[in-house]
Amino acid sequence: MLSAEHRLRHRDDFTVALRTGSRAGTRRLVLHWAATDRAHPTRVGFVVSKAVGGSVVRHRTQRRLRHLAVARLAVLPAEGGLLVVRALPAAGDATSAELAGDLDRGLRRLGLVDRG
Repeated sequence: MLSAEHRLRHRDDFTVALRTGSRAGTRRLVLHWAATDRAHPTRVGFVVSKAVGGSVVRHRTQRRLRHLAVARLAVLPAEGGLLVVRALPAAGDATSAELAGDLDRGLRRLGLVDRG
């Protein structure tokens, strides 16, 4: 489970990440990263719109993404970052392994994870 201190909740934080941050996209996901000067742990938020599917599909997709993000918190910068993971319509039909690959690819493109 993503702890409360690592959850991105406020609209203003989402706006900062989406409008001013760097962006990297894959077929199923778009990742937005904004490094901030505020002293807080790196926080992660998710955007899964109705275009992904019905309620069950959207919630399943978000749960999968949240689980994958928890596993990758250790490789992200420890402080001052906002990461928004936006699911595209193809994410609704994707397996967890496919979403994991897309998430890793996006993190590498943003320069947050080594290419190795």
